[in-house]
Amino acid sequence: MSLRGVWAELRDRGVLKAGAAYAAVGWVALEVLSVVFENLGAPGWVLKVITTLILIGFPVACVLAWAFDITPEGIRSVSFVYGKPAPQSANVVVEPSTEPSVAVLAFDNLSTEPEQAYFSDGIAEDIITDLSRLSQLRVIARNSSFTYKGGPVDVRRVGRELGARYVLEGSVRKVGQHVRVVSQLTETTTGALVWAERFDRDLTDIFAVQDEIALEIIEALRIKLSPEMEARLTRKIPVDLEARNLFLRGREHAFLLTANGSIEARKLLERAIAISPGFSSAMACIAFTLVEDYVMGWGDDPQRSLESGLEIARRACAVDDQDPCAQVYLSLALLWNRQHEESMVAVRRCLALAPSHADGHMQLANLQYYMGDIEDALNTLDICMQLDPLYPEIALYFLAEAQAASGQLVAAVATLRRRLERNQNSETTYALLASCYGHLGKIEESREAWAQVIRIAPNFSLERRRRILPYRTPEIFERRIEGLHKAGLPI
Repeated sequence: MSLRGVWAELRDRGVLKAGAAYAAVGWVALEVLSVVFENLGAPGWVLKVITTLILIGFPVACVLAWAFDITPEGIRSVSFVYGKPAPQSANVVVEPSTEPSVAVLAFDNLSTEPEQAYFSDGIAEDIITDLSRLSQLRVIARNSSFTYKGGPVDVRRVGRELGARYVLEGSVRKVGQHVRVVSQLTETTTGALVWAERFDRDLTDIFAVQDEIALEIIEALRIKLSPEMEARLTRKIPVDLEARNLFLRGREHAFLLTANGSIEARKLLERAIAISPGFSSAMACIAFTLVEDYVMGWGDDPQRSLESGLEIARRACAVDDQDPCAQVYLSLALLWNRQHEESMVAVRRCLALAPSHADGHMQLANLQYYMGDIEDALNTLDICMQLDPLYPEIALYFLAEAQAASGQLVAAVATLRRRLERNQNSETTYALLASCYGHLGKIEESREAWAQVIRIAPNFSLERRRRILPYRTPEIFERRIEGLHKAGLPI
């Protein structure tokens, strides 16, 4: 945790105020007692003993302020996890994973054209997708493993930071219609090479190369496959290489989470589908951008965007019912259409197809939260963060929402401040922070947080959020509003 984060935590827990108050009261007490004892003729050692006791009491007062919080509902004990937050509640013990784990790093692009980086990225991503289908193997999410792209790699460090026992590295050199893929699997604790291979193929055979790499890794790790699973791993709906590159570029724009990004993403994704009409992942990504338009209120008709998003997500799943990406975005579209039960079916289908699908676990946690299953949401977020140790900042917001809903208000404040260290312009984070402070009786801090909401988004509307957020149990959101009322905010 940064020094600023520690300082914020001390402030949020009231340690700074408690320490200042104790020092002020102690100083006044000593001044008064020195006059009284002098008039009474008391020995000098009496005042020295009292001074020593007051000094000893100072760290005790600070520790008590750290450990307990005085709220309008009474005195509550609080907890804090230094560094990375523990998503689970205090009474949940998460057992360490016993299955083998692997991080697939972005493959190096050795071609002369930088544009071919999308091609090499696509190979690594397809291997991640294939391996994530195995229940016997924990596969680190692309979001975390691709963080090391373009720099020197220390596999031991990667293993420590991602919790991965094995690291897969590779390189791709594409020349005309010929491609060379070199890949190696390394054990992270010892640095020992487990497997390595070079593939020289025609470009048209690239998907077969991906299958071979995945299967050889599985064999090297001594994972037994059923005939059905092996068939699922090698089953591929043909996708043109140019269409795949367009998909990767389009998804990159979609994940910018901006209005212009969504527009650019759809242009590229629609071109990909025009080339490969059965490209379910590209369809699903379009559905994601349309749902995002609805959530953020972008475009001329957000409601129509939501309806179109659901329609396209259904079509993606109909085209390929084995695509976990399509299932997770169908679940997302169904959630925002308030079809909670059907959304649960889709996300469970995603995780049945790919147990290591980090986005699937994120969607499941979000759905559980909106359905009011808060403890389940916290546990699922823990799984998600294990699969994606360098998780995106939105994961911290989802975690804080669940913590606040479960009454872990101080923990929620700490989590929200962690997100603000990564993104200082999130009005939703400040809004939830203001509510938590209101419940904690920290009126000044609540009003400061709300001022940031208005600074970032002058037209921020709680009424719109009440209308569109897909709560099956609206009481959760109303409790957030209650926190703002406790702070006397003009909402």
